[in-house]
Amino acid sequence: MTVEKRIATEVRAEGRKLTGYAATFNQETRISDFREKIAPGAFAASLRSNPDILALVDHDPSRVLARTKSGTLRLSEDERGLKFEIDIPETSAGRDVLALAMRGDLGGMSFGFTVPDGGDSWQGDKRELRSVTLHEISVVQSFPAYGGTSVQARSRQQRSEADRRLAVLELEAQHVAL
Repeated sequence: MTVEKRIATEVRAEGRKLTGYAATFNQETRISDFREKIAPGAFAASLRSNPDILALVDHDPSRVLARTKSGTLRLSEDERGLKFEIDIPETSAGRDVLALAMRGDLGGMSFGFTVPDGGDSWQGDKRELRSVTLHEISVVQSFPAYGGTSVQARSRQQRSEADRRLAVLELEAQHVAL
């Protein structure tokens, strides 16, 4: 079975943590010659059954940032999508990713998955992912396949209410520009 990869755009950094969404539900996107969306609950079985999902840089298994087995990667589904929290290591890859996230220079997030039998449905050129086996999520420097997701850096510094509102407006403007 071939591992498929999809890219998303929401990441935040908070201290030495990255948080955001590696995938969002019910957002249609074009993949090659077809359109695809992810159904709510598509990751649920995999999150329950896979004890070791990795967080990588650019899908590179030699650049591990975190993993669920050690507790340095936490994944969950909510109404919006596949939520993640990564404890960034004090490594060169970790420092690079954190610096890029804090500057807003990351392309987004991606995830690598396979589709078990019956895990997707097709209607013409439209595919819905209903159940996937998640292998890894990745911080990437490329363009997202799925919009509406995020990777963000958050500062440990106390921000005023005005600073927080300005940061939200800047993020919203970035998403509109994409």
